[in-house]
Amino acid sequence: MTLTACLRLPRRDFTLDVDLQLPGRGVTALFGASGCGKTTLLRALAGLERAAGRVALDEAVWQDDGRRLFVPPHQRALGYVIQEAALFPHLDVRANLAYGRRRAGPAAQGFALDAVIDLLGIGALMARRPATLSGGERQRVAIARALATAPRLLLMDEPLAALDAPRKAEILPYLERLQRELALPVVLVTHAMDEVARLADHLVLLDAGQVRAAGPLATLLARADLPLARQDDAGVVIAARVDHHDTAYGLSRVVFDGGALWVGATSAAPGAPVRARVLARDVSVARVRPQESSVVNVLPVRLDSLQADGHTTLLRLRLGGAAPQDAAQAAPTWLLARITRRSADTLALQPGDALFAQVKGVALM
Repeated sequence: MTLTACLRLPRRDFTLDVDLQLPGRGVTALFGASGCGKTTLLRALAGLERAAGRVALDEAVWQDDGRRLFVPPHQRALGYVIQEAALFPHLDVRANLAYGRRRAGPAAQGFALDAVIDLLGIGALMARRPATLSGGERQRVAIARALATAPRLLLMDEPLAALDAPRKAEILPYLERLQRELALPVVLVTHAMDEVARLADHLVLLDAGQVRAAGPLATLLARADLPLARQDDAGVVIAARVDHHDTAYGLSRVVFDGGALWVGATSAAPGAPVRARVLARDVSVARVRPQESSVVNVLPVRLDSLQADGHTTLLRLRLGGAAPQDAAQAAPTWLLARITRRSADTLALQPGDALFAQVKGVALM
């Protein structure tokens, strides 16, 4: 399944002009500065904004101006979740879900709503009204109501933005479960990089209504030429799996193509997939392997590129050292490192140098 969107819509501050093909499974994050067109694009996909162009989800064409075709929002097989849960205050949770199911008509009757209720952990809330729920609980119910319509696409416009930190931490694990267990494409608008790193599989970087870059999350985060690399929280996300636990020291070892990392103890079982996020500011480099260092993660790398940025230099490092000889091999795993320009000059760094990366901090997402 593929979601295609070729849309153009003039706005006061920018013109939305995109031509995208998004994957039919997993989470695609629309990311960029405030006012760059993220919500406008999401609303145009839903048909809530009348942009010019074409929108299709595989064989289902929702808009094609060349054929004078425009399917209204309520006839598109999609769910839409906004910042505020927007539940009916006079109905309990069960009735709110039933309303969404009825609005979808016969298509939703065969949908396994009980599985979604379990997935989102709202079974114990069914008899309660929205006013008695926490912000995180209300948002989980709103997501369940959107899914009750048996959509083929789920659109989410900053669903965590209205939540405080504890409520956000409460709901994130449920969104991860949705990502893992539902064979449903999700397009997520967010301005928070930690949400992108934790939830997204695919990333669309918007700038003034234009697509600056689009592709797999790990690939775009490791690109030193994009604005993402200049942010204070620039870094990479590495898909890994748990190798084993060292209970004596409260550590876990995770492995991936290109190496392994020690991280704080995780409850995930050996063999379980995890995401490791490594920030550029937590990586340093050395020409020789450090001895008697407190940094437990020292990895051989090859310097791919370096880019000066004010008084610092951003390094792009290929994990595992040398590039693979076979172009058909798996894509390389990258690190970013931000060091002082003085350090870069002192080490006389050049692309192609064999180095050792010291990773001082790793967060499991």
